[in-house]
This record gives sequence, structure tokens and C-alpha cells, in this order.
Amino acid sequence: MKITTETGERHVLAITVDNEAGVLAKITGLFTARGYNIESLTVADITADHALSRITIVTSGPPPIIDQIIAQLDRLVPVHKVIDLADQDAHVEREIALVKVAGTGDKRIEALRMADVFRAKVVDTTLSSFIFEITGSSDKVDRFIALMRECGLVEVGRTGVVAIARGAEAL
Repeated sequence: MKITTETGERHVLAITVDNEAGVLAKITGLFTARGYNIESLTVADITADHALSRITIVTSGPPPIIDQIIAQLDRLVPVHKVIDLADQDAHVEREIALVKVAGTGDKRIEALRMADVFRAKVVDTTLSSFIFEITGSSDKVDRFIALMRECGLVEVGRTGVVAIARGAEAL
């Protein structure tokens, strides 16, 4: 099976589900069965009694396929609600990355200067390396990582996209 990427529009799906074993496998299986890639996936417990979780999935695909996936997700027993945030009027997206950069001299100074421009925070430092924390849109994180390659990028860890619709109403 060929996994399809970059086909159609980008979609951010926010899914409220029962917090139980096997739910994530059922949901990701719907994408796999159609040969569509999940670009980003985050899961978090969202209630005080730990009964519900929120899954945020970023994928790309033509609208008819995404509509079909949403309809099938809605039919799964552990799924309470599915929203395509791309269809909402406005939503906020953020991603966090930890970026390790090693270097000395001018490369070290340049890494600190660019981190300041991107509002990345130094969370660890040694005499030969930094670990930066950057928060923002995926595009901002991508740009920062690309610039850090020139300064001695060693390693990157990313959280994936977390998104929420603007306004007073909950998912």
C-alpha cells in the first residue's frame, strides 16, 4: 500500500474520545486503510475524571476523502465528536520543539542571535551546546530548524500540532 502525502488540502481534526485502550489504534487504522498519512498526532487527557481524551490529527487529502474519514470516525463507539478545524472560522495552532545545537565561536553566537529573533528559549546549555525550546506554528518551527542546520544542529524533538477553535464554545 502506498501512503499518500501532500494530496489535497491540509486538515486539522480535533477528536474527542473515550480514554480507553485501543481507541488510538482504531482511529489511525481508518487513515491507514485509505493510504493517507498522518502528519502530526497528539493525544491528551482532557477531563478531571480521566474519562475523555482529545486527539488532534493533521493530515492532507482531498475533501471527499477527509469527509469520508470524518463520517467513519463519527460512527466509532468511543468517538464523541469530530471537528475539522480547517472548516472553522478561526483556530489557534501551536507546536513545541526542543532543538539541540552544538558549536563554538561565531556559530554559537549566531545560534543565540537567531534564537532571540525567533523567541526561542535556552533550556539547557554546556560549553559546546545549547538546547532551545521554540513554540509557534509548524512553519515557524520548520524555519527555525532550517536556520539552526547552519549553526550545528544535532537533534530535534517535536510535539506535533495542538489546535483549538477560537471563541467561547468548547469542542
